[in-house]
Amino acid sequence: MDGSQLAAVFLSLAARQSIEALFILTRVSGLTQAATHMTHPLNIVILAAGKGTRMKSDLPKVLHPLAGKPLISHVLAAADQLGPESICVIYGHGGETLPQAIARPELAWARQEPQLGTGHAVQQAVPYLDPAALCLILYGDVPLTRPETLQEMTLIAGEGAIALLTVHLANPSGYGRIVRNARGQVERIVEQKDATPEELAINEVNTGILCLPAGKLAGWLARLNNKNAQGEYYLTDVIGMAAAEGERVIPCHPAAEWEVLGINSRAQLAELERLHQHNQASRLMSEGVTLIDPSRIDIRGSLTCGRDVLIDINAIFEGDVVLGDGVQVGANCVLKNVELAAGVQLKPFCHLEGARVGANAVIGPYARLRPGTELAEETHIGNFVELKNAQVGFNSKINHLSYVGDATIGRKVNIGAGTITCNYDGANKHRTIIEDDAFIGSDTQLVAPVTVGKGATLGAGTTLTKDAPAGQLTLSRAKQLNLPGWQRPVKNK
Repeated sequence: MDGSQLAAVFLSLAARQSIEALFILTRVSGLTQAATHMTHPLNIVILAAGKGTRMKSDLPKVLHPLAGKPLISHVLAAADQLGPESICVIYGHGGETLPQAIARPELAWARQEPQLGTGHAVQQAVPYLDPAALCLILYGDVPLTRPETLQEMTLIAGEGAIALLTVHLANPSGYGRIVRNARGQVERIVEQKDATPEELAINEVNTGILCLPAGKLAGWLARLNNKNAQGEYYLTDVIGMAAAEGERVIPCHPAAEWEVLGINSRAQLAELERLHQHNQASRLMSEGVTLIDPSRIDIRGSLTCGRDVLIDINAIFEGDVVLGDGVQVGANCVLKNVELAAGVQLKPFCHLEGARVGANAVIGPYARLRPGTELAEETHIGNFVELKNAQVGFNSKINHLSYVGDATIGRKVNIGAGTITCNYDGANKHRTIIEDDAFIGSDTQLVAPVTVGKGATLGAGTTLTKDAPAGQLTLSRAKQLNLPGWQRPVKNK
């Protein structure tokens, strides 16, 4: 963390005007320059062993998707940004399903079996912790905690205190309450089932996220007991032990309540999905993107936009999508791993995956671009046209009802309605090449491998099985027959 980042954290703390803020400010006064050189190894433990009974699913809860990726993947992404020395994931329900799904060999995996509470879960990680490091504890079903919030906690823990993430809720039901002493210092955490009526009235609650020295944590974990209403080993009891020994417990607070919301049911998952999408929509609009309806957009990956981009309703963005300046995305479009250059017009009901589109191209409506498709500048791809592994040159047009697969198409080519590249012989794919300025008549089949020469014209209805010479008209039709006197059949009476 550089000096400017550290200063921003201090200002954030000072703005709260709390005892904890004053403690931090006095502790770090004059240390801004030194902090640049201070390093505290960081171990991260992620609790992900829960069954998620209310999800009513065979899939481990942390593998349910939010914004297109598993809940725990969001947590891991935030953890990665802190540069930890190690990450240990505690798993249990679902057996090896979770380690296999995440498939990150650098992670340490510790199995909790049986599952006897949060304190018992963290005990499984102790063999993987460096006693000289800080330990940050996260939860696999709390996906939206910002890295900035976690960074602030590591700063506090690095100064010798215990950083505890708490939040004030209008309805604290179900959460452990933060109990403070007469001086306003954190004294302990009491779980709801063990709380007195007075304690239940407290609205500052525990999120479960904390950061503290790993060596001290291991000692406190070894002393836990399960003498409580649930018969479990509570991680929260560590806070009471620490406070009793004179350790400073400094609460941190998230910038927004959604940072600490966890998932226990499909309804909560849906609510957090919409919150997350709203946050992403707000970010896009602050960057100058026009959203016709901010409540009807889904970003399930990363979306990068240039200036003056317009996105209509019900657009879905998956994977990595880049939209250049002035791009317009019509209603009900789906884009996955796509790059659209400046000025592209994407009309409604288009589906693009693994495609790159050049500047000022016009696509749709109802067009489908499949992986490997590359369109040059000013191309036109019209309604009910499908392309796959095809490269289309400058100002070429495929406007109606066509399939073009495994093809290389030159500049200023016109492909008529109903054209098909017959690229698959039942065993292997073959390529079609159409050179510059060619004209392909409607209802044409090009049986690959085949080449249409520069400036060639294929008459409508042609089935091309041999190369078409450059600059010539090529026809392949049955001879037309006219039968005088022929009468159309009629129904029997």
